[in-house]
Amino acid sequence: MRLAALLSATALALTAVPLATSAAAQDVDRVAVNGIIDQGLNHSQVMQTAAYLTDRIGGRMTNSPQMRQAEQWTAQQFRDWGLSNVRADPFDFGRGWSIVRSSARMTAPRPLDLRAIPIAWTPSTPGVISGEVVVAPMATAGDFAKWRGKLAGKIVLVSRPTAGSEPLEPAFRRLTEEDLRNANTYNMPNVSAPSTESLRGPDFARQMDAFLQEEGALAWVRMSQRDGGLLHGTGSGYRMDDKRLTPGMELAAEDYRRLARLALTEDAKPTLELMSEVRFHEEDTNANNILADIPGTARTGEYVMAGAHLDSWVASDGAVDNAAGSAVVMEAARILKALGVRPKRTIRFALWSGEEQGLWGSLAYVDKYVATRAALNDAQLDGLPNNRTWRQRWPIQPRAGHGDLVAYFNLDNGSGKIRGINAEGNVAAAPIFQEWLEPFNAMGASTVSMRTSGATDHVYMQTVGVPGFQFIQDPLDYGSRLHHTSIDSYDHMRAEDLRQAAIIMAAFLLNAANSDEPLPRMPVPTQPTATDPFPLQQ
Repeated sequence: MRLAALLSATALALTAVPLATSAAAQDVDRVAVNGIIDQGLNHSQVMQTAAYLTDRIGGRMTNSPQMRQAEQWTAQQFRDWGLSNVRADPFDFGRGWSIVRSSARMTAPRPLDLRAIPIAWTPSTPGVISGEVVVAPMATAGDFAKWRGKLAGKIVLVSRPTAGSEPLEPAFRRLTEEDLRNANTYNMPNVSAPSTESLRGPDFARQMDAFLQEEGALAWVRMSQRDGGLLHGTGSGYRMDDKRLTPGMELAAEDYRRLARLALTEDAKPTLELMSEVRFHEEDTNANNILADIPGTARTGEYVMAGAHLDSWVASDGAVDNAAGSAVVMEAARILKALGVRPKRTIRFALWSGEEQGLWGSLAYVDKYVATRAALNDAQLDGLPNNRTWRQRWPIQPRAGHGDLVAYFNLDNGSGKIRGINAEGNVAAAPIFQEWLEPFNAMGASTVSMRTSGATDHVYMQTVGVPGFQFIQDPLDYGSRLHHTSIDSYDHMRAEDLRQAAIIMAAFLLNAANSDEPLPRMPVPTQPTATDPFPLQQ
């Protein structure tokens, strides 16, 4: 059988599973769905919420003043809508960082303003600095030797220049039926032999900063990873024990390549003027997740949850990543509260912080309330940040609240409409989701995929055996030109898509909260057997 036909048959099989085989399956309350649709289409506030987060507050770097404003404003919105137990739930993160102003200018062989942004958590320049550029690509500590003694007083271009990378496909895309069929694949695990050696290596960015300081470089510059003048400015160095000393800037790819080409000439060596004024915010190193509840009426202690990350990078306003998801979660809360629902289980709404630096907020919640993992009993490794070692630590140690969290639904793939949901390998939950999606088939949401998805805030729920799920969304131009870039602004959010997403989010939460039985769970993970007992030597 051809692969496409096999996947189609698999998808069909999911729809044919008798729903009565699961204790959690029950008829969807379509009268309640009607109310959700009416409230979500005819009285929506999702775009007003999104506009405040983007146009009014702007980019929300964790622990920056803008993020503090977003924490306060979203909490007050939940209160104004009548939600209960609204609170900021703190966890240790590190220092905040924000940009005051910056500029970059080529002064020779001709004057030219360049497109640039300071790299996150690098320090200010001492006023305007000027110097010759040297192209010194560095990707590992092994590259340092070739540049030793050559960087003093220079502005160092650390990216290897590449040829242009003009896109070959349209930037904006919706998922086709074939895309959705092909998405329904079961991810077979491939587990390496247990090893913690990779955790012991130093952080290259930290090494490079120290090397540039030793060499007396004025600043370092990297090339944007995308063409079209797009900038990102993402970086590290937020932990209090990791303070970078060398100013860093990112240049638009076209500007960077021009400098690199000129640096090859004998008679037109380029010089740069750079200015970066930034601020560090160390007065409170705790970040905050914002939590709010609609209390349950029957299943004491049990709750279902929806979440999205409130933090963003700051090249622009963090619109599709992830004011969009945050606005949808908040709109689902508003819809359900406006309808006066009295769910059996509590419905909890979470706006996470620190996602962009490694899912810090959701991990802190899991570690504090749901389950933790045993220490490695190695002083060096146990001193590393929690998210560095989490997956290597066994066994999982469920907390008292592990069984209370019945389901978690996440939204973090831009502003495209929901097309379905990833069942994350949970074959018992798949037919239930098929039933829950049925009222929204005409809105474009019908796919239940068995695949697992990663890199966002449901991940740590899954690692401890809690049913955590990520919705499937139309990509639009999220990955092609918006993700973490300087044009991630309100203009690129799709109002009709976000209204649809909020409706589906609200319906899933109500279904999960009122189901007679909790959603089926996967077993609590235990340390897996290596797929290959003879891994290649490093």
